[in-house]
Amino acid sequence: MSTATLGIAPHELGETRHALFGEVEAAAAGLAEVEPNRVAEPVVAGVWPGATQADLRLRAIETAAALVAQEPAYSRLAARLLARHIREEVAGQGVHRFSESVETGHRLGLIADDVAEFVAAHAGELDALVDDGADDRFEYFGLRTVYDRYVYRHPTNRQVIETAQHFLLRVACGLMGPVGAAGTIGRAVAGGVTGVAELYRLMSRLAYLPSSPTLFNAGARRPQLSSCFLLDSPKDELDSIYERYTQAARLSKYAGGIGISWSRIRSRGSLIRGTNGLSNGIVPWLRTFDSSVAAVNQGGRRKGAACVYLEPWHADVEDFLQLRDSTGDENRRTHNLHLANWIPDEFMRRVEADQPWSLFDPKVVPHLVDLWGGDFDVAYRKAEAEGLATKQVSARELYGRMMRTLAQTGNGWMTFKDQANRTSNQTAVPENVVHLSNLCTEILEVTSDGETAVCNLGSLNLAAHVRFDEAGGEFDFAALSESVRIAVTVLDRTIDLSYYPTAEAAKANLRWRPTGLGVMGLADVFFQLRLDFDAPEALALSTRIAEEIALSAYETSAELAATLGRHETYDQTRAAQGVLHVDHFPDAAITQAARWAALRTRVAEVGLRNSLLIAIAPTATIASIAGAAECIEPVVSNLFKRETLSGEFLQVNRHLIQELKEHGLWTDTLREKIVATEGSIAGIDEIPAEIRSRFRTAWELPQRALIDLAAARTPFIDQSQSLNLFMAAPNIGKLSSMYAYAWRKGLKTTYYLRSRPATAIAKTTLAAQPGSIRPVSAQPAPQPRAAMSLINLNLENPEVCEACQ
Repeated sequence: MSTATLGIAPHELGETRHALFGEVEAAAAGLAEVEPNRVAEPVVAGVWPGATQADLRLRAIETAAALVAQEPAYSRLAARLLARHIREEVAGQGVHRFSESVETGHRLGLIADDVAEFVAAHAGELDALVDDGADDRFEYFGLRTVYDRYVYRHPTNRQVIETAQHFLLRVACGLMGPVGAAGTIGRAVAGGVTGVAELYRLMSRLAYLPSSPTLFNAGARRPQLSSCFLLDSPKDELDSIYERYTQAARLSKYAGGIGISWSRIRSRGSLIRGTNGLSNGIVPWLRTFDSSVAAVNQGGRRKGAACVYLEPWHADVEDFLQLRDSTGDENRRTHNLHLANWIPDEFMRRVEADQPWSLFDPKVVPHLVDLWGGDFDVAYRKAEAEGLATKQVSARELYGRMMRTLAQTGNGWMTFKDQANRTSNQTAVPENVVHLSNLCTEILEVTSDGETAVCNLGSLNLAAHVRFDEAGGEFDFAALSESVRIAVTVLDRTIDLSYYPTAEAAKANLRWRPTGLGVMGLADVFFQLRLDFDAPEALALSTRIAEEIALSAYETSAELAATLGRHETYDQTRAAQGVLHVDHFPDAAITQAARWAALRTRVAEVGLRNSLLIAIAPTATIASIAGAAECIEPVVSNLFKRETLSGEFLQVNRHLIQELKEHGLWTDTLREKIVATEGSIAGIDEIPAEIRSRFRTAWELPQRALIDLAAARTPFIDQSQSLNLFMAAPNIGKLSSMYAYAWRKGLKTTYYLRSRPATAIAKTTLAAQPGSIRPVSAQPAPQPRAAMSLINLNLENPEVCEACQ
């Protein structure tokens, strides 16, 4: 096609070519593996009528992103070009400095008055904090996620009004700037500009990120900063049930993920004395709840998400386990709800002994819901002896049905009631009981009819705490400790700053002040230090990291208590009795005994600001922003195309490619072999065995190793951890053994069962779908020189809820 046909004068085309080549070459500076012409030439060759320089840049970003699987450095090139695009778009809104972005956001009704006033009062200092060079820490997928979903946009023209660094600094100001409504935070804590600078620098290094609700709403007019909410089972009364629906809807409206127990509601066939009729059981109520969750879709940003917990002695447990089935009566299915079993030890003991298990109507034995441990065992056996059971089943057969639900749906998560309660800091007095976990199974907090438990989350990027010198790499525990100190301080302030959609949530969070500090990037640490995921050295390092986080978190909370006061319910906790979480685990791998002793002395003197501190949440979204592996998990593939709400993104294990390059093995032929094996290198003989072992995927690692890693860090996690387990072809026997092993190892909760049957895998080519950005023109995208196949990895419902992520 000639330039005359395009309607572009030859000299204009020359200027366009020159400008684009200049941008791409500048963005490629320092990226030795990148060939700028591979990106610029196809774009210029496909210029379309009316294309602007910004349009061509978007096309160049798309082209660079399509080459990531061939060379990871193109991800950095795409990210640099996107960073420039974002800065120009922001400048087009008349915004050049951070203070101007906040002023614009405030004028548009997006930014809270107190945050805007704080920024205006310290504009010069805050503007000087912005480090545009920090954009270079983003991989393309991370920056694209920030651009598509987190930075604030003009409500009319939808153009962004803040850069990625403005966004991070706005979050820091929202969390560490103004004093807030409580009037106490900031009084003795490094808040103000000092605290903002400290948090911003940590986030700009991608060493720590709060969870998505905090990133969405920090500094906003309605700052709902909490992640997940846990509601106790409603009473077995009509008004109570509908009140729970209302509470859940209000919480979901502001992007909260919902965990709710349903164990108090009477079972099917139970007598309703008021009408002399018989109950239809829990299924119709959960069907109503299912529709409510779907209707209240978190402000239009994403689907609502909720998990229902039920104890296995409930007479409707078999109906409950069928709620997610893809066959059967649709009137008895709830496809929007997630399911979790809240399992007492007595059930697992009877499974092991192949004994009968009795099912009860909660109306007959209402006290069982509030009992755990030995008290539950005694009351349960007494109810059996008195003939109160609705029926008896084989414990193993019911357990097998649970395993079948897991295998078929990934749902029906196994969470363990007694371990959750016996090790909780909040259950020192009988009236305080943990009745459930949250949507993602990492939060364990007491609930009651008048208190909705809340979790405030953030995660440390462990990969950003590895340092290198001539001797090699090592984990920087001192840097980790400092990051923990900042993170805990921020999370504690978040409690006072957050908007709470219900009075029950506000009451619980301000009384108990729990936080959930987690991690991401553990697999990256192992890759960087050249450790197998299941190596003894990896187990020792993972456990040592968990210990350091726990110690630093408790030390920080004690110092906050000394200056700001202990939390209101401190006297109801085990810490007040001199018992810390680690004390429940006599086999804990403690390496700093003297420091633990000093901590106990300090806690005895001043107490704790927070009743709970550590929880490892899933981090799919914020880990993508940070360019890190998710939370504590191994990678699921070494080469894949990930589908999210932002689009389709090519991802590759850059650590693997680095090692292959060191051995001179990264060739087109080997790349195609990895594609053909769906991201696995286990059977590629030309790759050294050491590398093949180190880069086993989640499907190839023994799940015992994942459970052992989780068990070893459990003494240092006072809440819990979202532990996905992976089995390519699950069967009842393997699953039964795996979850029994998890229970015996003392895990409190598990999360999804990921299986290959529930994984949609399709092969496509880069030429057909080179990326996710689409330019203004409808002209087809330029085709990279070498088309290749990629795995399209789309796990079942990959974004269940972004609240914890």
